[in-house]
Amino acid sequence: MMAQHLEQDLIGTLDRVEKGLLAACDERGFWEGRLSSSALATATAVFALHCEGAEKHQKLIGDGLLWLSENANRDGGWGDTRQSASNISTTMLCWAAFSAAGGGNEHEELIDRTRRWLLRHAGSLRSRDLAAAVDRKYQDDKTFSVPILTMCALAGLPPGDRTGLWPHIHPLPFELALMPRPLFRWLPLSVVSYALPALISMGMVNLENRPPINPMVRFLRKGAKKRAMRVLARIQPRNGGFLEAVPLTAFVVMSLIGAGRNQSNVVRKGVEFIVRSVRNDGSWPVDTNLSTWLTSLAVRSLAPCGEAYPWPDGISPQTTLEWLLDRQYTTRHPYTDAGPGGWAWTDLPGGVPDADDTAGALIAVHLLGRDNTRDECLRAAQRGLKWLLDLQNRDGGFPTFCKGWTDMPFDRSSPDLTAHAVNALSFWSGEVGASLQKNMDRALEKALHYLRRTQRHDGSWIPLWFGNEAHPQQHNPLYGTAKVILGTCRVPGIRSPVSRAANWLLANQNDNGGWGAARGLPDSIEETALAVEALTGTLSAGWCPAPDENAIFNAARKGVQWLIRRTQQGRVVPAAPIGLYFARLWYFEELYPCIYTVSALRKFRHLSCSQRSGADPEEPDRPSGC
Repeated sequence: MMAQHLEQDLIGTLDRVEKGLLAACDERGFWEGRLSSSALATATAVFALHCEGAEKHQKLIGDGLLWLSENANRDGGWGDTRQSASNISTTMLCWAAFSAAGGGNEHEELIDRTRRWLLRHAGSLRSRDLAAAVDRKYQDDKTFSVPILTMCALAGLPPGDRTGLWPHIHPLPFELALMPRPLFRWLPLSVVSYALPALISMGMVNLENRPPINPMVRFLRKGAKKRAMRVLARIQPRNGGFLEAVPLTAFVVMSLIGAGRNQSNVVRKGVEFIVRSVRNDGSWPVDTNLSTWLTSLAVRSLAPCGEAYPWPDGISPQTTLEWLLDRQYTTRHPYTDAGPGGWAWTDLPGGVPDADDTAGALIAVHLLGRDNTRDECLRAAQRGLKWLLDLQNRDGGFPTFCKGWTDMPFDRSSPDLTAHAVNALSFWSGEVGASLQKNMDRALEKALHYLRRTQRHDGSWIPLWFGNEAHPQQHNPLYGTAKVILGTCRVPGIRSPVSRAANWLLANQNDNGGWGAARGLPDSIEETALAVEALTGTLSAGWCPAPDENAIFNAARKGVQWLIRRTQQGRVVPAAPIGLYFARLWYFEELYPCIYTVSALRKFRHLSCSQRSGADPEEPDRPSGC
């Protein structure tokens, strides 16, 4: 049970954070959020605009360089966010942007500091050493190493190097993009499934600057250029932004211009997208928004209150439900060839359906559905569940976008995605037809086997889409472990692994009550809230061995106290860069700490009330009192 003063502080904190979260809801019933500005995205956008027309985009280029100069780290490098440590990728891209588009001596002092940073971290400014430093970071995955080195090569870096970077850039076999999609999993692709635009554009610019020695390969690739451009045009969204991502779109634009395709519609539409995406301060984010993902998370954090909670004027859960149902894909997606039924992370044209967002939307639809829309919700759910089941890999886990395309990280199964899919299946279990239920049961059994097999010896799981820059391997076992616990609390048959995971959370709580990615690492609101919610979930599900129950409750209470202090009782809710975009590109999202804090505090408060009253902890919370 909570002491009276703690309960009062919790109620006040929860009320303020809830009000902030609800105030962020758009009048159309969804949460758009705001992603952090990115030095990497800004550098690539500036360079792409410089390539397309330096005079034409002079103001945008100047504003972008000014933002970069004001947000450089003191050591001379750049991180992905204002809170991030300098890294080799972003620093090299900013170096390229200033070297090509800076002009004059205005930024010479900054560029000199950047060169000194690169000397310390790459060993020298020779092409071979710079390329080796980037390759060490990304290893076999060329999804991001090739674009980074290509932009630097197009910028003429490093200056004075006789051979240049082109001999050190892995030539991407863009002709493979012409093969039928079902064959992709058997092809020797060196980029992940969603990076087809990079594969095509980077392969073409490399062909122009470093033609293959083998005449047959050279002939094959030259003959494939026109058809590859048609593929690229076909998969480009109508707004021009590939995956709604400024870096990916900018890489495509600069590479096609470097390959002599200046006048192509792909370049024109890509430039228009970049221009539209700039912020008032001259910066660019890595992606436009995560509206569908954030809405699903927000619904889940608020859903126990249902319609009893005063949503913003003119908005109701029904409004949000209709918005989510409209976001479901009803046709085959041209980008990944995914069938209808899934959801993407955004409502914008550049989105691509994926496992995490489909699972989140399925849960949100279930929570929001009412009697008068239940049939419509069930039809949408059946399409989404079939889409999700079709994505499951042979190992029982779920990947992000495409089933078994490659062995690259974003095509492999991962515990966090798998647990989320398990949770979605459990929400709809018993409400679908016999045939679909049978397939769901079989998929669930395979998924649980995958989760048991991938749990580490210490009881944790490593996620895919979230990381922590302070962790030695930039992993985030806290996020992965909490997400698996939360995703499997409703599912019998995995009690022992979840108990071990809860013990890992206990062992990795910092002395001040907060959590980071692991014990001793800086704690954050996002990670602490997830840990509190996960521990509370194990208690609500009754999965904790009796001796551990008090320890788990006390750890969760310490986490709640930390959240109250850290947020100044809900008055300040700062975000941390735990978001890990493709190829280790960091970001933070301003709504993450609000959403996770609401979820954690509501669940903990309800558990405490249930313990005091003897009520069922699975019953929905009530907005006033316990």
